[in-house]
Amino acid sequence: MNQLLQMGANTALSSPKGTITVSYEMSNVIDISLTAFLLTDSDKVQGDSGIIFYNQPKSSSGVATLIPSERVGNTIVHKINFDMSKAPEGITKIAVTLTEDNSTGFSNVKNLKAEIWTDHNFIQLTPSSFTNENGIVVLELYLRNGQTKAKSIWRGFYSGLEGLCENYGVEVESDEPNKPSEPKIIPKQTKKEPNKTIPVSENKENMLSPVSLEKVKGNISLDKGQKPVIIEKTPEITATVSWKSGTDYDIYALVYTRNGEQIDVAMFGAQGTPPLRSFGNGAVEHMGDVRRNNQSTKTEVIKLRLNNDILAVVPVVYSAQSNGTGSFYRYKVSMSIDNHNGTSVTIFAKNANNNDRIYSCVPGILHNTQDGVMISPLELYSTPNSERRPILKMGRSNMVEVIMDKGPINDYK
Repeated sequence: MNQLLQMGANTALSSPKGTITVSYEMSNVIDISLTAFLLTDSDKVQGDSGIIFYNQPKSSSGVATLIPSERVGNTIVHKINFDMSKAPEGITKIAVTLTEDNSTGFSNVKNLKAEIWTDHNFIQLTPSSFTNENGIVVLELYLRNGQTKAKSIWRGFYSGLEGLCENYGVEVESDEPNKPSEPKIIPKQTKKEPNKTIPVSENKENMLSPVSLEKVKGNISLDKGQKPVIIEKTPEITATVSWKSGTDYDIYALVYTRNGEQIDVAMFGAQGTPPLRSFGNGAVEHMGDVRRNNQSTKTEVIKLRLNNDILAVVPVVYSAQSNGTGSFYRYKVSMSIDNHNGTSVTIFAKNANNNDRIYSCVPGILHNTQDGVMISPLELYSTPNSERRPILKMGRSNMVEVIMDKGPINDYK
């Protein structure tokens, strides 16, 4: 069975053992290394045995083994074998990462992709474009209720192997320039990669704590894989979804509240979830279904009047089976967040394809912080034929996460 795993999505594997390959087009200006981290539930390594890299290619337990990279035609291929049934006590996850050791950034890496092979099953993971990131968390393998699962991550770091190691509780030392740094375990490490997470305040009466991202102004375009931005939080912000005429999309919003509740603001219902046009006395309000018309470009709008009870809002673009063709690529879908004070952030569906059986798209997520509204580009897509809504949850890093295809089934429209 072949499967395409979208960025941010997860899936169960058919076997606890298999092979991960990472490949890319060969170039004289890039030098990529693969490193795997064996992690506990707290996303930290336990000791020296927790890092699998060129100088320590095999774990003593046999849970992970790094294979030397090879050239196949014009492609470089990295491989790592895994067997999660051999995970040592306390280890529940393997994070597979890449570093670009010439510090030119992953924007110069062409045709980058990852694949997971188990038994006769094949899963492909393809990232969005990158800019100057020189470190990437490609994917995670993890154990959940005895089942081995995989999650497509593709999260970029701007501090290479050092940033990745610090994130997982290690430090690095480099003796030579342009060579992969040598990881060295330290007993305790709490430093996190900057600008990637928003801690929730210990005081539950507050919204998400401040972050150190700089506020942006003007017209901004964000692509999947780029770091978040913060815009000024004004009394009224609009999330506008636009597309070329020819189909009938619908936009709705998932709201995650301070007490951990998800509220769906939508003009139509789902299984066990009735329609709700407005939430929180207009804090999140749908401005109406445009339906089919003769305009060349169609839009639907959700107004946001954010208060401290709201931690995050996720606009979702939806094309039901009953709406006809719904390719997000063909109809040039985009979402713009406007604070009506000189700043607009737009996310385009650049990574969509022509599949008419993909019905839901999540362009991005808005986090309500004390410093402003943080906008993160996600560009997630549902699996083919899925009519289920996404769900929201608070992740381990204290950021609200989007889980595709796990919510209620949308009502027939």
